[in-house]
Amino acid sequence: MGRAAQPTAFTAVDYLAWEALQPERHEFLDGEVFAMAGAEDRHVTAAMNMAFALRQHLSGSACRTYMSDMRLHVAAANSYFYPDVLVTCSAQDHGSAMVKTEPKLIAEVLSPATAAYDRGLKFGHYRSLASLQEYVLIDLDTRATDCYRKGADGLWVLHPFARGEAVVLACVALELTAAQLFAEVAEA
Repeated sequence: MGRAAQPTAFTAVDYLAWEALQPERHEFLDGEVFAMAGAEDRHVTAAMNMAFALRQHLSGSACRTYMSDMRLHVAAANSYFYPDVLVTCSAQDHGSAMVKTEPKLIAEVLSPATAAYDRGLKFGHYRSLASLQEYVLIDLDTRATDCYRKGADGLWVLHPFARGEAVVLACVALELTAAQLFAEVAEA
């Protein structure tokens, strides 16, 4: 998350109209607008590797994979986010060109500036999405990946994948090797 871009509170409608005219992306959290910081090469490459693997794996299915320019609305938090990668299989989402609301999987690539936010407040907001089954956090520095899965009981369980281990994305039945996920991602 970046710094507050506007000192005055926005309504969601005001934000959407304003955001459409901006050259850079901004997230909206219950009245506040935050500029999105630019991402480094490693971040973009890891997100792209995951998105490409998901896109190829899900080709021909009802599911679609999106990268960081697709806006996600979390109504319960009165917020809009730009996840690094999201997968939706929702017919409602297929009918909405600009905003998705029912992701099945969300992945965020961690950076030092956003890691605590991605693990904490943002995950808290994402958990309010009834459709969400997995939340994936990719750590570039340690080359580890944490996957939180929602169980049948509604509880979120951490499935950690250490450096060198394949990442299993159960909700889409994909196993992504460490070599695939971190291909062309420079070591820190």
